[in-house]
Amino acid sequence: MSELRKDPIIGRWVIISTERGKRPTDFVPAPPPAPPSGGFCPFCPGNEDKTPPEILAYRNNGDAPDTEGWHIRIVPNKYPALKVEGSLDREGHGVYDKINGIGAHEVIIESPEHTDTLATIAVKLFEDLLWAYRDRITDLKKDKRLKYALIFKNHGESAGATLEHTHSQLIAMPVIPKRVAEEIEGALKYYNYKERCIFCDIVRQEIQEEHRVVREERDFIAIAPYAPKSPFEVWILPKEHDSNFEDCMKRSFEGLSRIFSDVLKRMDKVLNCPPYNYILHTAPLNASNMPHYHWHFEIMPKLVKTAGFEWGSGFYINPTSPEEAARYLREAKI
Repeated sequence: MSELRKDPIIGRWVIISTERGKRPTDFVPAPPPAPPSGGFCPFCPGNEDKTPPEILAYRNNGDAPDTEGWHIRIVPNKYPALKVEGSLDREGHGVYDKINGIGAHEVIIESPEHTDTLATIAVKLFEDLLWAYRDRITDLKKDKRLKYALIFKNHGESAGATLEHTHSQLIAMPVIPKRVAEEIEGALKYYNYKERCIFCDIVRQEIQEEHRVVREERDFIAIAPYAPKSPFEVWILPKEHDSNFEDCMKRSFEGLSRIFSDVLKRMDKVLNCPPYNYILHTAPLNASNMPHYHWHFEIMPKLVKTAGFEWGSGFYINPTSPEEAARYLREAKI
């Protein structure tokens, strides 16, 4: 029989449709990535002048900016959703409110190799990518107009990627996104009631029960959440309480890169290299040491489509239980 499960953080309900019970092989795989066409790619080395001037780059030998020799490169998005220049100029018109589109929109080019993916790059390069995320968040905190920096990745055309060269994005904005605000509010209610962080309680319970654990490191755990929006959704969380991703220490990034790389390899193995999205949820830019909130990554393979019921009800229908998904991923031979 199907189950309705309630997300303990934001209170959203999902339907685990066990009668539809889908195994990994039941999902229609996305078409495999096309081989490199030999066409122009603005993110490949040698084309640095075809992107806006870089904001940050990690280089092996101190080459000049906007030249070859980098292994991580960050540039402003050529077609930004938000721009740094200008003032907020809040304005109301009756029941409506608006703010100028102030913010930042950056592209993080994750490797100089056109055919790399995050599941195939070296773990050390993955670690450098996490440091790049941290460096950009730390820098953007200096702009007091900005309230939140969202890091996200679209991998594959059906997940929203418009260029195949592996990259992720950062959008900093003058408001806290609704989804993040819901998480913070739900976590605060739990904290006020129990005087504990709900994410820490989830980590402890998942370690104890083991049913939804995908992978475990000394400092991190990867789990299939109890009420996932989509099949084979995975969260990666620090075991110790930490609300701000940018406060991670060097040892943490080493462990985080290992577990993150491992999870993506398992998804590729079990789900035939699926398109996916991931997001980083962390504390707002003007907040630190929040006792009730816990930063985490959420990884969502694009295996099902959102249709009318989901849009109309706010419910999500998931044809694979998180316990089954975690087992398939945990037992994968990589």
